[in-house]
Amino acid sequence: MACKIFIIVFLVATSIFGCTAIPEDLKPVTGFEAERYLGKWYEIARFDHGFERHLNNVSATYARGDNGDILVVNKGYNFKTGEWKQIEGRARFLGSETVGSLKVSFFGPFYGGYHIIALDKQNYSYSMVTGPSRSYLWILSRTTTLDDAIYADLVTKAIGWGFDTAKLIKVEHNVPDD
Repeated sequence: MACKIFIIVFLVATSIFGCTAIPEDLKPVTGFEAERYLGKWYEIARFDHGFERHLNNVSATYARGDNGDILVVNKGYNFKTGEWKQIEGRARFLGSETVGSLKVSFFGPFYGGYHIIALDKQNYSYSMVTGPSRSYLWILSRTTTLDDAIYADLVTKAIGWGFDTAKLIKVEHNVPDD
């Protein structure tokens, strides 16, 4: 009986921590300044996932919560239904706040990794984020467009880090925010 409980606890712990870890051989940015990252970001490109399927005009807004957590509001326009979709969550640093590695939850106690692997450290005008595996990738900007040269540089970095950038979907920003 004790062995079964140990195995169950081990499997649960592995699945929980496995969902927040950064993919092997990748490093989150250091020298990160959380207060500068707060505010609104626009999705420029992403890998397709069911939770964002059919969404364009996607943005993420980050704010500091009362308890130090980062409050997250993700919003996008479903071009199939013609409706805005919004979800709110919380993020917490996995370690030091000077390292761009967080865990984010939109569903209670279940967390996923949010790892900033590239960042414009001078102006905080663009970033590239991955989840717990290389099947998650987002390119974000403070504006709805990103300079072509910067985008190409981020894609080149992503290729070098083992991401299949042929799967990137460019996100349209063509509907005014309601």
